[in-house]
Amino acid sequence: MIEARSLTKRYGRTRAIEDLTFTVEPGRVTGFLGPNGSGKSTTMRLMLGLDSPTSGEVTVVGRRYSDLTYPLHTVGALLDAGDVLGSRTAANHLAFLAASNGIARRRVGAVLDRVGLADVADMRVKGFSLGMRQRLGIAAALLGDPAVLILDEPVNGLDTEGIRWIRQTLRAMADEGRTVLLSSHMMSETELVADHLLVISRGTIIADEPTADFVARNTEPSVRVRSADLATLARILGDRIAIQGDTGTVRGVASRQIGQVAAAHGVVLDELTPIQASVEDVFTQLVSGQHTFHDGDVLQESA
Repeated sequence: MIEARSLTKRYGRTRAIEDLTFTVEPGRVTGFLGPNGSGKSTTMRLMLGLDSPTSGEVTVVGRRYSDLTYPLHTVGALLDAGDVLGSRTAANHLAFLAASNGIARRRVGAVLDRVGLADVADMRVKGFSLGMRQRLGIAAALLGDPAVLILDEPVNGLDTEGIRWIRQTLRAMADEGRTVLLSSHMMSETELVADHLLVISRGTIIADEPTADFVARNTEPSVRVRSADLATLARILGDRIAIQGDTGTVRGVASRQIGQVAAAHGVVLDELTPIQASVEDVFTQLVSGQHTFHDGDVLQESA
């Protein structure tokens, strides 16, 4: 698992993250969400030993990343798919990583095949499209058959088939008992694959809970009803129902209660459908007005 305890990072007097405590559990996909400048990138860099915390600590499988002898066996990560020497071929890039971490050379061909790049293994990376570079970055993350995956925007540049493949791969790896942390601005994709959400804003955690609970806790019940006798429901429900033609939207009342009220007053319902809010709806509501714009991922306090 990934564990952060009182994790804090400051750059001079500027706060990036403050006192973060959380656990990313194995056996599930955890979506890591936050607006621009929230501290997501800083947190992932601290996980991977690319920065040092001001105070607190973050560990993977109980150890700091910098203490791992062969880190790719434990943690596979993709932060920037463009961070590859363009003069190298895909196979040589992975072979170098494999040699540096004591990984058998045969893994190179296996992961290239898994990500759909076997046919371009000997092509120089400078000729790759963005989607191909993403696939190569994911191949590098999978190279050591790690227990922990940390991926930042892995679907960026991928086509529909590639996005579906990523979703299935992450799901399969979590089902194998691995720890998967997925950071993405594509909320709809995150919602499809993430069991759990870790949401950060202004350098602090604002949600750490199952995806379904995150949506339910931050929205009131909303139900679509259709009937030829909505006027009767309107007399009972008052301003909780908004009517347009033979369709009404009821807010703040669960569908079971609406059904019971309708039955008690002899109203025949042609439709009774809960309207499910999306992760994107809830996220936007929670962080509205909390975006920051600056270089890097350091939070600048608003005046």
